[in-house]
Amino acid sequence: MTVRRVLKMGEPLLEQVAAPVERFDAELQALVRDMDDTMRSLNGAGIAAPQIGVSLRVVIFEVADNPRYPHVSPVPYTVLVNPQLTPLGSEQAEGWEGCLSVPGLRGLVPRYTRLRYRGSGLHGEPIDRTVEGFHARVVQHEVDHLDGILYPRRIQDLRNFGFEDVLGARMTPMPD
Repeated sequence: MTVRRVLKMGEPLLEQVAAPVERFDAELQALVRDMDDTMRSLNGAGIAAPQIGVSLRVVIFEVADNPRYPHVSPVPYTVLVNPQLTPLGSEQAEGWEGCLSVPGLRGLVPRYTRLRYRGSGLHGEPIDRTVEGFHARVVQHEVDHLDGILYPRRIQDLRNFGFEDVLGARMTPMPD
């Protein structure tokens, strides 16, 4: 098990656009194992390669009995390489988000409620899914990391951004 250090907001690599993956090899598999170990050790819903210091277009995500997100439907374990997102309509909803790179803080972030995502899996197999609700939110959050965007940049009213232990009851459960 290799748990890597998670970069925090302010570190330059998190502001860069990540490079596309060109080879589906043992190096990519090792990277994904490290991402998985790191995400699980911190009870994350997902993690992007740049968060552990690797500027490649790779994200993983899963939500199943996660104590940080007790009120959401499960999201299947997914390794998504070189993702492309297409919103399905213009409808957005606000939801509370946190991030392993912004520890202890939460913010109310607007996201598309439905989208299609495409890309490749760990071994280069095609992935093409249409999702909604929290699943769509997680994918958008993680893919933002690949474009150098952390969720606080998407918050529209900074009164809805603060420390989890202070916000407490103001944070309603995440939408499903």
